[in-house]
Amino acid sequence: DVLRYVLCANAPETKDNDFTWKDFQARNNSELVAILGNFVNRVLVLTNKYYEGEVPGAGNPEPNDTAALATLVQLRTEIEKALDTFHFREALKLAMEMARLGNKYLADMEPWIVIKTNPVRVKTVMHVCLQITANLTIAFEPFLPNTMNKLRSFLNLEKLQWNELGRTDLLLAGDRVNTPELLFEKIEDDAIQRQVDKLLATKKANESEQAT
Repeated sequence: DVLRYVLCANAPETKDNDFTWKDFQARNNSELVAILGNFVNRVLVLTNKYYEGEVPGAGNPEPNDTAALATLVQLRTEIEKALDTFHFREALKLAMEMARLGNKYLADMEPWIVIKTNPVRVKTVMHVCLQITANLTIAFEPFLPNTMNKLRSFLNLEKLQWNELGRTDLLLAGDRVNTPELLFEKIEDDAIQRQVDKLLATKKANESEQAT
């Protein structure tokens, strides 16, 4: 899935592009790990910590909450437009914007601080975060099918249909989520160097064969 993601993110739409292991590492670490994986992990860890894995009710949403959920519908429209015109790189970028939305919303709402003074408010915040997480399983399905299958298992969700993207009731109060595992692993420099060395060794072997 990581390779699928990087190849699609670099897909040539108006000009050629080259694959490099360094870019593979950078996109994995700065996008899949730091944005998508980080958001999902924090949401599920907090849900298990605060509510023993039970999805809280929506409570009384505030403007920040409704704005975040409304953006899901807007992003769905933009993703569909990109897919319909075969702009897969743009569609993938927009799907990642959905994860960025979740990360920003979670950071802005600071439930780990608000829980001390207004636990009722935190239930609404976490409900919104979980709806965004469930929507991610649809938005990223064309690009990261194996990973989204894993994420659905964390959420105890069946595979959802594309026309459900943007809904705010994909998870209901009282539903249960599981303890998460990391969706993506950070790739260290030494792992990349091993791949580079392997390629260089193959290149030298090929050159030796051609020389004989």
